[in-house]
Amino acid sequence: MPPSDAAVALLARAYAFAAVQHEGQKRNASGDEPYLHHLIEVANLLAYATDGGNPVLVAAGVLHDVLEDTPTTATELRTLFGHDVATLVGEVTDPKGLSEDERRQRQVEYVRVLSPEAKLLKIADKTSNIRERLKARPEGQSDRDILDYVEWGAMVVAGCRGLNTKLDEVFDEAYEAALRKYGG
Repeated sequence: MPPSDAAVALLARAYAFAAVQHEGQKRNASGDEPYLHHLIEVANLLAYATDGGNPVLVAAGVLHDVLEDTPTTATELRTLFGHDVATLVGEVTDPKGLSEDERRQRQVEYVRVLSPEAKLLKIADKTSNIRERLKARPEGQSDRDILDYVEWGAMVVAGCRGLNTKLDEVFDEAYEAALRKYGG
C-alpha cells in the first residue's frame, strides 16, 4: 500500500528539519561522517521493522536527537511535527546536566517505562551506535571502552525486547559482531 500524502509530507519535513538542525555535526567514531547518517539509519531501521507502516515513529527516529543536540525546543518540535512525534522524541531524550554515568544508569532504568514505540526507537538507536563502532573506532577509545559501551547498550535494549523480532535480530547481529571484533 503506498504511503499517504500526509505521511510523505511528514517524513520529508522531518528529514529536511534534521538536516538543517544537525548541519555540521559529525558522528562520534567516524569523524568525517555527517551526523545525519545516524538519523537516517535509525529511521531506516524503524521503517524496516514496521514495514513502513508507522510514519510517526520513523519521523521520530529522524528527529530523536534534535532536543539533545540542537537548539530546538520541545514546543517548536510539537508545533512543527505534532503531539505524537514530539512525545516520542521527548521520551527518548536524556535530561540535560547529567554526568555520563548518570545518563547511562538512567537509560537502563527508565527504558522500562517507555511506550512501546519509544522502546523500538531505543533499539534502533543503540543498533546504529554499535554499528558505528564496528565501522570505526572512536578516537581515544580502547577495546575495553567499546565493549563497555556495547554491554551498556545491551542493558538498555534488554528493557525493550520482545516487541519486534526484526529489531531484536538486527540488534543481536550488531552486538555479536562487536563482541567478536573487540574481544568480548
